[in-house]
Amino acid sequence: MKAPIGVFDSGYGGLTILDAIRRQLPQYDYLYLGDNARAPYGPRSFGVVYEFTRQAVAQLFHMGCHLVVLACNTASAKALRTIQQRDLPQWDPQRRVLGIIRPTAEAIGSITSTRHIAIMATEGTVRSQSYEMEIAKLHPDISVTGVACPFWVPLVEYNEATSPGADYFVQKYIGQMMEADPLIDAAILGCTHYPLLMPKIMHYMPQQVQVIAQGGYVARSLADYLQRHPEMEQRCSKGGQTRYLTSENPERFAQLAQRFLNETVSAAHIDLRENDNYTFNH
Repeated sequence: MKAPIGVFDSGYGGLTILDAIRRQLPQYDYLYLGDNARAPYGPRSFGVVYEFTRQAVAQLFHMGCHLVVLACNTASAKALRTIQQRDLPQWDPQRRVLGIIRPTAEAIGSITSTRHIAIMATEGTVRSQSYEMEIAKLHPDISVTGVACPFWVPLVEYNEATSPGADYFVQKYIGQMMEADPLIDAAILGCTHYPLLMPKIMHYMPQQVQVIAQGGYVARSLADYLQRHPEMEQRCSKGGQTRYLTSENPERFAQLAQRFLNETVSAAHIDLRENDNYTFNH
């Protein structure tokens, strides 16, 4: 049975990933699920993030998805591996869950000349050291500096990304980054909200530092994955449609989603706590 590609995020930032994926692969159907009622995931423990992410993936599988993208850095950092190793073999070995950290980690090797880079992310992602571990496996010669930017997400969600007040916090964290390592020549935006601050980030970022948003890399990586796995590609439906689910108020979701997608959407409410015991048809 053909089904949409599932895209999951704890909140709204994953919509920037969805947007990039749809630009690259507009022919497919997508089912976006935001666990907005329990966001943010960043400050939560590994165990809680795993449990919440597991419930969301189970929901998307239950609704027919064969392939799910975790469009969330925290979920990719704290839950992806356990779901891939522990849950998928029990649920259905034919299904797949992909994260968004590896595609950027793979690309960074051909971007940096100084071999000194920064990860600008939430405190949870920086603390998890997920980017550092992934980059160390692929490019052991690259030095990585993690920079927590705790005020950037609220600036986006409270519609302050273009306000004069945002300048202070954007300048502050970029300053901390360059102070920590003046040799940095590439900065990965390791949070899916941050592209909405891009005009300010580009304004204050030193000229020699290349800014890397994840969306394009994730989209190209997914296109490559589908090309290399025709058996999965054939199970993805192609109608160019996107549906939205949220664990929060659908009207609020639609209102905020518009900021990320520049289009009007409608969403349906879903309770993720009810679905722990799904069985899946192989």
